[in-house]
Amino acid sequence: MSDKKRKSTSSAAAGKEPSAKQQKLAHTKEKKENERAEGWLQDLVKQQRTEKKEMKFNKKRLRFMSDTEQAKQGSEGVLYWMLRDHRVQDNWALVQAQRLALEENLPLHICVCLVVPKSELSTLRHYSFMLKGLKEVAKECKTLGIQFHLLHGSAGDVLPGFVSDCGLGAVVTDFSPLREPLQWLEDVKKTLPKDIPLIQVDAHNIVPCWVASPKLEYAARTIRGKITKLLPEFLTEFPLVEKHPYTATRTAKPVDWDKILASLQVDRAVGEPEWAKPGTSGGMAMLESFIDVRLKLFDTQRNDPNAAALSQLSPWIRFGHLSAQRVALQVQHSGKSAGHSVSSFIEELVVRRELTDNFCFYNKKYDCVEGAYEWAQKTLKDHAKDKRPYLYTREQLEKAKTHDKLWNAAQYQMVTEGKMHGFLRMYWAKKILEWTSSPEEALSIALYLNDRYELDGQDPNGFVGCMWSICGIHDQGWKERDVFGKIRYMNYKGCLRKFDVARFERKYCPKNL
Repeated sequence: MSDKKRKSTSSAAAGKEPSAKQQKLAHTKEKKENERAEGWLQDLVKQQRTEKKEMKFNKKRLRFMSDTEQAKQGSEGVLYWMLRDHRVQDNWALVQAQRLALEENLPLHICVCLVVPKSELSTLRHYSFMLKGLKEVAKECKTLGIQFHLLHGSAGDVLPGFVSDCGLGAVVTDFSPLREPLQWLEDVKKTLPKDIPLIQVDAHNIVPCWVASPKLEYAARTIRGKITKLLPEFLTEFPLVEKHPYTATRTAKPVDWDKILASLQVDRAVGEPEWAKPGTSGGMAMLESFIDVRLKLFDTQRNDPNAAALSQLSPWIRFGHLSAQRVALQVQHSGKSAGHSVSSFIEELVVRRELTDNFCFYNKKYDCVEGAYEWAQKTLKDHAKDKRPYLYTREQLEKAKTHDKLWNAAQYQMVTEGKMHGFLRMYWAKKILEWTSSPEEALSIALYLNDRYELDGQDPNGFVGCMWSICGIHDQGWKERDVFGKIRYMNYKGCLRKFDVARFERKYCPKNL
């Protein structure tokens, strides 16, 4: 608060109302302060990075996956295998890779292994967003003297050979708790020459997953204190990834991004949503609009699907185009006037989101009913044979053909726009449990729909969201009832009490249903 604002507040408190002219001047001043030029955040962040470019790297962020820890002597470069975090700046894995390359006086390379599984989940929506983000990464690498390579095939098949062919002396990669990336890591570990270190850096979480907790946490309340205690150590500014001084003799092949996107064997029926611009620049623009417009509403209106109060940042965080740590820093730095919204948002961004990585990392059955707590498995089994009020097939649910207009509207928004409001995601998944023949079928359908249509799908947040709704993960037992047993219940009437359901239905429910 400025001195003038403090004075006007104190004069009002003393019973002296400011004049109409004073009020108008104060209003104009406040309006000017709030109307920052578009792109202000990008400029501010560049300045912050430059000021903090000497920031040290906390070695607790990394772990060695190989027996050897020293870069191979006489090698021709260091490689960052970019897996989950598709960005240049604000990336602890790339910071570590450059740091290592500078210590050894070596060129720096980045590679991405592009593989498209034959699956209903391989859609244009996801691969277009990913590739357009990587195109931005490659462009930035060129300006920094870093070689960017797009390899075709599974990492275990193509990466060790690439390392040998290029004479690279160390491999740094980032961290994902999901089984496919962990398997790729194991495959590379087995086939990488033994004299080359394989270093993993958690560039996704603010507090590295293995540092936050060495075990599966029961709920947000059990991990909150552990993360909060470590934030002063880990929630820091980032060092700058600078122009690399050592030039590679072996340069990367140029990538024809449009040709690759056109040739991918993906389901093109699930198209690109208009609202989400891929890449770090698109993510920063969305973060800027959140700080400027929506953050102040977050605390009080985040459970209203009709209100524009959410950050909408999950796709950029999911694809690694945006660092959650950068988001937290800027919300704390620039959103001070938003009051309680800042702490409410940090709780979701940091504690709740990092809890999902904990769940997937320490629970290998993170996407099946067997991964639920014993009380939840028992109650779901006890009520598995209960009569369902409605029974729908996967196809009927996918096409939003149920009796419930609110559910249909939420499903239709997900299919067409690639997003669904957080409050409705809970209602949506719980209704699938109520309207299918078993908890196993419900979870399977919910995960299929989420991972096929949500732009932020195939991510720990999505797995835990469905497991919370259907299997009671990170929740407690509630009053027992048919079908749900002791799993938390949600119904249409409850939604009517929370927000203007009819307004949402009018906007999103297809007229022909």
